[in-house]
Amino acid sequence: MILQALNGYFERKSGEEDADIPLRGFSRQPVPFALEIEVDGMLKQVLDLRDDSKKKSPAQLVVPEMLKTSGSGFSANFLWDNTGYVLGADAKDKPDRALKSFQAFRDRLHEVGGQLQDEGFLAVVAFLDRWSSERVQEFENWKEMAGRNLVFRLAGEKCFVHERPSVREVWLDFYETTASKTLGECLVTGRIGPLDPTHPKIRGVKDAQSTGAALVSFNAPSFESYAKEQSYNAPVSEEAAFNYTTALNDLLKSGSRQRVQIGDATTLFWTERKTESEGFLGLVFSQKEDQGDLNDLRLFLLAAREGKMPDRLKSEGEVRFYILGLSPNAGRISVRFWHVDTVAGMWSKIGLHFKDLRMVRAYENESEFSSMWQLLRVTAKRQDLDNLSPLLAGAFMRAILTGGPYPQGLLSAVLGRIRAEQEIGYYRAALIKACLVRNARRAGQNREVPVSLDTQSANKAYRLGRLFAVLEKLQQEAIPGANTTIKDRYFGSAMATPRSVFPVLLRLAQHHGQKLEFGYVHDRRIGEILEGLDVSDGGFPAHLSLEDQGLFSLGYYHQRTSLWTKKAAAATPDTTNTED
Repeated sequence: MILQALNGYFERKSGEEDADIPLRGFSRQPVPFALEIEVDGMLKQVLDLRDDSKKKSPAQLVVPEMLKTSGSGFSANFLWDNTGYVLGADAKDKPDRALKSFQAFRDRLHEVGGQLQDEGFLAVVAFLDRWSSERVQEFENWKEMAGRNLVFRLAGEKCFVHERPSVREVWLDFYETTASKTLGECLVTGRIGPLDPTHPKIRGVKDAQSTGAALVSFNAPSFESYAKEQSYNAPVSEEAAFNYTTALNDLLKSGSRQRVQIGDATTLFWTERKTESEGFLGLVFSQKEDQGDLNDLRLFLLAAREGKMPDRLKSEGEVRFYILGLSPNAGRISVRFWHVDTVAGMWSKIGLHFKDLRMVRAYENESEFSSMWQLLRVTAKRQDLDNLSPLLAGAFMRAILTGGPYPQGLLSAVLGRIRAEQEIGYYRAALIKACLVRNARRAGQNREVPVSLDTQSANKAYRLGRLFAVLEKLQQEAIPGANTTIKDRYFGSAMATPRSVFPVLLRLAQHHGQKLEFGYVHDRRIGEILEGLDVSDGGFPAHLSLEDQGLFSLGYYHQRTSLWTKKAAAATPDTTNTED
């Protein structure tokens, strides 16, 4: 199913008028430099094809497809390769091997080009015939070039030599001669054709091998069956293998709006036909595009959060939507998750996610529609995504896309960071609320969880959180500029074991109130909270469960946000419940 969907994506992209996906026989490769040569083969200059960003990313060029390495290890590409092959020098300090690589590159040109009389091709042949590898030391940026890919361009022309029509034609003729001689029925298309023994490599999956990794491979006898070697165990035609790997590499390319990185899971999105939604979904999770895109997206998300399909996307409703999560596994790529839905179903689940997250903001610059990285980073130590559990990130992504329960460890991870840092904040409060709502929905319960301050809530944990916020505010006004507050010393204990802390805090509050001219205002707030707090069963609770600790944190956040906001809290609170 995965390979079939990717094969369909390639066929769709290659049929579009503005198609920029490589066709069969070609692939997209990172190329940072080009050698500009004269017609007689003399080197004119080295062209830097990298962009102007700090990372100096190489140009992504469509070049003749990378040829599979032979048993000798010297299998050169046609008219492009790394400096070891093109110039006979690299950074590996193995001159003999580099010399053999250079010879393999020249042999490949003669093997493919044959009697080709193209001016650009002949210039490259002339360059190689007169080139000496010792000359690389003359290049000012040799250290940056060493081991990187190179292409050729004829002086005075805009296109590269491998892009010249006659060169492309002779390459495709040669490419057809390399087809596998083993015929069989393709599992992807169902057609009889040459089977690919080793599928092309996938590039762009975070932390996978930089030279590429395989999605389908059999490289040991223990993986084989019925004496079928290599990928003949899962017969896929050369055409389908090229199509699905090219589709994956296109989705994974730099700057793609159809990929998002969360932890070690590289997640890709596409639809069976061209839609606006396939680009917007990546934007929902990354939010790294320009402000115009974000303003446009916000209108869609507002509608989705209310359970409505955005007007512009209604015609896409029944189109199938594919989501593929990939992660590295040595020389292979593992499928972390695979999900198929409709566009309407996907927007419904995205809307439900943001409805569950809805929370009053403490500051105007906080995102109303938080991206995944904004949410997950507040669950990690030092808010560094490198400290985040990959399993947690993948499970969270899957829960959003399927509408299922959030991972069990998410709530405990948020509360753990709150206890360690004594800080809640908008994003953590939103995550806690969403976890509580989804946990209740999973249990078939109808639980209302407030979006903003709910002074009418009788929940004991929620009121205790409110009480702590009022006591903290009282101390800050009584002792301006204090280096530490009760939050620094008691918050973790108050959240987990209220009975051991609140009697002490209430006695301190009496002393703090006596220092203030308007201390009665705080006394009234404390009395109002305690009045609704049923402690007739023996006082404050000895312990609070994990979910009650979440409600305690929400009560604290809502009350503190209300106290520090100029606008008065609404009389009727906004709530989210588990009934949709």
